[in-house]
Amino acid sequence: MKNNVIVKASLLRWLMLSQSLMTFGAGVVFPFYLIFIKEIGGDFSQYGIAYGLYTLCSAGLSIWYGKCSDRFGRSRYLIISAWGTSVIFLIFPIVTGIVQIYVLQILMGVFGAMQRVSERALTADLTDHSKRGEYIGRYQFGLSIASGIAVMAGGFLIDLFTLDWLFYAGSIILFISGMIMWLVPFDGIHQGRYDQSVEL
Repeated sequence: MKNNVIVKASLLRWLMLSQSLMTFGAGVVFPFYLIFIKEIGGDFSQYGIAYGLYTLCSAGLSIWYGKCSDRFGRSRYLIISAWGTSVIFLIFPIVTGIVQIYVLQILMGVFGAMQRVSERALTADLTDHSKRGEYIGRYQFGLSIASGIAVMAGGFLIDLFTLDWLFYAGSIILFISGMIMWLVPFDGIHQGRYDQSVEL
């Protein structure tokens, strides 16, 4: 039992690291997304459509991905989401029209649904129900710190580099996030090998 507690404590920290990197990688780019759309000739209404497509696609797939993560495990979807978004970030700098942005936003919604549902489900798997709220509060604190640092870092970096380079930097960070999920053995959680939940 003691070994189970140690293993889950370690997994919680790896999960937070991976998803903080995921948040950081996306956060470096997101504040300047409107600038990117304006640069390819888009306007505010097209920005709204692009963001709406992302949100609606993500919402529409959330229940299905939740069921899939129950069946197949959480970590594989976090890996696919991180690496899929990483590839999309590499494509953004070469798009030339708003329709291409719409397509990429739909794909981002697909991967976004994977990430959010699987992350929350895995967090629940790793925590004891009696202190789950406390842990999720700590978890969100860590992710919010990563998001805030990412926005500030992006503000400094965009003065030194182009927006395209921010996408490349975000892609690398997202790839590392997925690599952590791939290397760390989270599968035992879904398969029930660890019996006791712990808090971070």
